[in-house]
Amino acid sequence: MTILDDISPVLERQAIEVPSWAYGNSGTRFKVFAQPGVPRDPFEKIADAAQVHALTGLAPSVALHIPWDEVDDFAKLRDHAESLGVGLGTINSNTFQDDVYKLGSLAHTDPEVRQAAVDHHLRCIEIMGETGSQDLKIWLADGTNYPGQDDIRTRQARLDEGLAAIYDRLQPDQRLVLEYKFFEPAFYHMDVPDWGTSYAHCVALGERAVVCLDTGHHAPGTNIEFIVAQLLRFGKLGSFDFNSRFYADDDLIVGAADPFQLFRILHEVNCGDGFEPDSGVVFMLDQCHNIEQRIPGQIRSVLNVQEMTARALLVDADALVTAQQAGDVLGANEVLMDAFYTDVRPALADWREARGLPRDPMSAYKASNYQTEIERTRTGGQQAGWGA
Repeated sequence: MTILDDISPVLERQAIEVPSWAYGNSGTRFKVFAQPGVPRDPFEKIADAAQVHALTGLAPSVALHIPWDEVDDFAKLRDHAESLGVGLGTINSNTFQDDVYKLGSLAHTDPEVRQAAVDHHLRCIEIMGETGSQDLKIWLADGTNYPGQDDIRTRQARLDEGLAAIYDRLQPDQRLVLEYKFFEPAFYHMDVPDWGTSYAHCVALGERAVVCLDTGHHAPGTNIEFIVAQLLRFGKLGSFDFNSRFYADDDLIVGAADPFQLFRILHEVNCGDGFEPDSGVVFMLDQCHNIEQRIPGQIRSVLNVQEMTARALLVDADALVTAQQAGDVLGANEVLMDAFYTDVRPALADWREARGLPRDPMSAYKASNYQTEIERTRTGGQQAGWGA
């Protein structure tokens, strides 16, 4: 018997979607640092993502970003992914890089710009049909920088109209997943700044519209686990974008800044049955590896989520309820802290080994020489990165 025996069924089905853009060059608004061996096209991004799944068993699907991952033949890309043991997952739209979207996309004052944004999302839905993807994730950079720049109420009405046009084109087995962010790139107001605004739009759209919670998209001091609990109560938590933040939307490796927060979030996921197969919750990374190597960064990330999931599942639910109902404040807190401080890493190494996976995926990647090989062979051409 090991400490993981009772929770092994949940660990067995755990799946963490990795983002294609994590494997390309990225950076801050000050500098993008190129690295050797970075993918030159979406096919090479998929190959790198497949390494993460092969070594961890945790990352069976790859999210795509359009137009960054636009290809001539998505069926060919899908076959390529499946041949490497992974699938294509969420399709992410992009209406924040073209000059026409400087003052917004779906909430823009110009109906032609709004239609261009809708048309882009309809193209994303076409791609979903070609890749077998279930989710269309929408994050909007729309907002204003100055008071009086535009009418906030009217922008919400335009947004309603655009989202409805997109939602109406989804197939019965597809979902619209609406993300939010409280600031940046707009600084006076964002049109979808918080979970409540996203939730309100999703309720208006219908059952197949759900909220994406990005762990870096909140004001300092926000109780993110409370938001998780509420969205699970309402049946509207569609997905996570996991990352870490120290100051704002830092997009650092998940669990790097505050592993206890990640534990608390995953505890609420468990309390709300978010780990159940029919929950509809997709667990995804949304990170940029600006100074560290990309593939090891993704390996570390999915292992961090697995470790904190295991700790959250070890919370003694009966003891916790007993303490809560007795008003035992410190006793209830101690139940959580006991689980959080449990070192599950040796047990998880045994768990991996029993399933034919490396005990230490990070060391296994280093020993594989995959990094050396891609640095040798991926020369010439344009490296895939922001805007690629």
